[in-house]
Amino acid sequence: MQIYLDYSATTPTRKEAIAVMQTILTQQWGNPSSLHEWGQRAATVVEQARVQVAGLINAATPESIVFTSGGTEADNLAIMGVARLYAVPQHIIISSVEHSAISETVRLLEMWGWEVTRLSVDVKGRVNPLDLKAALRHNTALVSIIYGQSEVGTVQPIAELGKIVQLHGALFHTDAVQAAGRLRIDVQQLPVDLLSLSSHKIYGPQGAGALYVRPGVDLMSLLSGGGQEMGLRSGTQAVPIIAGFGVAAELAAQELATEIPRLIELRDRAFAQLAEIPGLIPTGDSCDRLPHHVSMCLENADGKKLSGKALVRQLNLAGIGISAGAACHSGKLSPSPILLAMGYSEKAALGGIRITLGRDTTEADIDWTVMVLKQVLQRLTPDLSLVKR
Repeated sequence: MQIYLDYSATTPTRKEAIAVMQTILTQQWGNPSSLHEWGQRAATVVEQARVQVAGLINAATPESIVFTSGGTEADNLAIMGVARLYAVPQHIIISSVEHSAISETVRLLEMWGWEVTRLSVDVKGRVNPLDLKAALRHNTALVSIIYGQSEVGTVQPIAELGKIVQLHGALFHTDAVQAAGRLRIDVQQLPVDLLSLSSHKIYGPQGAGALYVRPGVDLMSLLSGGGQEMGLRSGTQAVPIIAGFGVAAELAAQELATEIPRLIELRDRAFAQLAEIPGLIPTGDSCDRLPHHVSMCLENADGKKLSGKALVRQLNLAGIGISAGAACHSGKLSPSPILLAMGYSEKAALGGIRITLGRDTTEADIDWTVMVLKQVLQRLTPDLSLVKR
């Protein structure tokens, strides 16, 4: 039995996206910047995908969608695209639970003299809007807060946070890579200026992403060249991949009404069964949470036999794919910085695991996975009873 439960890492490319990509590769393979028929056919494909991706987040104009190579580049374009507008360093605010595409980019800005405020979070991983309000300064150029945290599933109060930033007069960016296609997002209602997306998180191909740029917001391109993508992302567009992204975005938008409640039911089923296992602690916000996301941590991980990584390896041997939060550098296991930021002990932060659900996940997959996880933990910790009293 093979059970894939790592949909936050990547999703299988859906057949509809593969079909359109095959058509583009064999019939509409021109350069979108060319003026002849071959080029114009390709340009039409790109613009159709732009409309489809805009529809996923209800963007008013397709031209507000800038295609990139993925979510990481979209995040970098948002952060550095704003920063490069300034001749002298300013102030930027992020949360302490950002994806590394944000946190590492901001670390670079800090080396260049920018002032950085990293907002703390509570034990659920949520930013307090009052903390954001207090952190804003006269020279705050940008605030970036992740929409849905990839490791613990917590959904931030983006509407409230964005309103605070908007009233202050700074720009607001959110990394919505984990949230898009899993939650309803309406950028005409949300006070966001910049929003990052990724194709391969919504059953599109790897290698494509997008940055939503609210009309009127200025950015400086990171790449010099032919001025494609409204001058914000030079380079010949990857037409087949962008086309696959567009199809995946359109279908994700159509399926939200049925997929969200189905995933929530499966997610809650998993949490209910995992609650019977002692030594496992649920992480993240139980209410404001991504619908497909289950995360726990081992209360007494030792970083060796008993750790999140060890559980991943053991479940992989059983044909089940999940992920862990801790990172391994040069053979040494490091605790999850996200769990540490949320106030967990170093031991617990070595034991984070993430189970993320998708279109193909069934109740049987959940039940089998929990049963296997119980068996693994019984083998690793035989002194513990596996049923809570």
